[in-house]
Amino acid sequence: MSEVPQHTVVLEGKRRWVALVFLALGVAMIILDATIVNVAIPTMVTDLVLTTNDAEWINAAYSLTFASLLIFFGRLADRFGRKLLFVIGVIIFALASALVAASDTSITLIGARALQGIGGAMILPASLSVINAVFVGKSRAVAFAVWGGTIGGMAAMGPLVGGWLTTYASWHWAFLINVPIGIIVIIGVLIVVPETRDVLGRKGFDIPGTLLITLGLVGIVFAVIEGQRYGWIKPIAEFKVGGWTWPSNSISVVLVAGILGIIALIVMLLIENRRIAAGKVVILDLRLFRIKSFGAGNAVALVVSLGEFGLLFAIPLFLQATRGYDALQTGFILLALAIGSFVASGAGAPLSQRLGPVRVLQLGMVLEVIGIIGLGIIISTEITGWGMAPWLFLYGMGVGFATAQLTGVILSEVPVADSGQASAVQSTARQVGAAIGTAIIGTTLLIGLGSTAGHLEDRGIPAAEAQQVSDAVANSAGQAIPALANQPDGDVLEAGAADGFVTAIKSVSIVAGIFVFLGLLLSFMIPRNAARIESEGYEPPNN
Repeated sequence: MSEVPQHTVVLEGKRRWVALVFLALGVAMIILDATIVNVAIPTMVTDLVLTTNDAEWINAAYSLTFASLLIFFGRLADRFGRKLLFVIGVIIFALASALVAASDTSITLIGARALQGIGGAMILPASLSVINAVFVGKSRAVAFAVWGGTIGGMAAMGPLVGGWLTTYASWHWAFLINVPIGIIVIIGVLIVVPETRDVLGRKGFDIPGTLLITLGLVGIVFAVIEGQRYGWIKPIAEFKVGGWTWPSNSISVVLVAGILGIIALIVMLLIENRRIAAGKVVILDLRLFRIKSFGAGNAVALVVSLGEFGLLFAIPLFLQATRGYDALQTGFILLALAIGSFVASGAGAPLSQRLGPVRVLQLGMVLEVIGIIGLGIIISTEITGWGMAPWLFLYGMGVGFATAQLTGVILSEVPVADSGQASAVQSTARQVGAAIGTAIIGTTLLIGLGSTAGHLEDRGIPAAEAQQVSDAVANSAGQAIPALANQPDGDVLEAGAADGFVTAIKSVSIVAGIFVFLGLLLSFMIPRNAARIESEGYEPPNN
């Protein structure tokens, strides 16, 4: 398991870069969509007369299907062909995007978003395993850098693209744009990307493992995403799906889902161990975790993802609530992060040849910590986009370096035959980490916004009124602040609430920075020479 992977197909010349463009464009489509929707949701709520619960499920339906099906589709890609799964995923994603745009009810909209998640879960691991299978040597390191830079850069550009489309076209085009992109990707991939699959020819399918790992991830991801809304232990809001309502008033649906999810994963591990001992096909080959670069790398991916995009969740809320920026202006500010990520993706490969991929990974996480903490220090009620840009740029460079190198390190010693499930595992680690991190960051933000009452009392507002305003600010994630200007003593209320938001953002930056720093410490468990052979140009022999 620790040998350098054997490549059955190697792309050479210009064709490999053309192939990489189409693979990266497919990944860019799903990453853009995941962030564009955050900007489009307010308009969608108004146009379709959606409830708050409907609006929350627009994101949850996508995240739930996407994160829980990555490993399942990664194994399917190994078994039936990575190019095939990638193309099917793009088709499903593009069709689902058209369904979202055509939806006029909450049920069809949420269902189409779940279908988008299924398509995305096919695209992401398949794209990465194709790169792992057909690129070698220096070109492989560059390909991973481009793949990682695409994820970091598109995550930052999403609000800009979404803001522009929503402002100058309509929210429908925030999704319809995926249709022409999808057609271009399908044509390009069919022409230039070769097919690869499990070269060992392992037949059969692990039905119990597949069901258990999917149900386990659904339960855990649902609990993480929805705990804040429905209550972690006792119900704080009614849970409804169609005409069915959660019947218990004493135990939250989140607690039950989380416990069942954990039990399913434990049973899955026991069953997988028995199947491995019997020489049967498994959905998740636990022996992969014996590879130190894979096991330690996934631990780093999980921990870093807890804090990596935490500020991207909180900063747009802060800018629009306290600084008066609209969605498009907020997108332009976050463009500094995208530029930093793209710069890093170009510089990552040459640096990894000089310093080694693990050292570049660590450099990226150092830059992330500096950017996050720097933003936390300089954030204020007077801050401008120009004042934030240098720190966002540093943070973006860190994401670009870390994402690309971490991917290469995790997959560097994994046999190509298992690259689909290995790619899916690392993607799942990131997605679950991001889901947990968003929940933690969201809780930190709410706790921080609770300090608004103290800031208002310091400005002479009576305690009862201050608490009422503080609750309104916290419950709206700060978006009630602009309306405070219309109240009696509006200037005082707005200024005090803005100070409370600054306190909340500073708390968020500390939490996010701690998680990334912990990931940095964990990275020293990764063998220093992991992925170095590939980055320095070793060309494995063809079978």
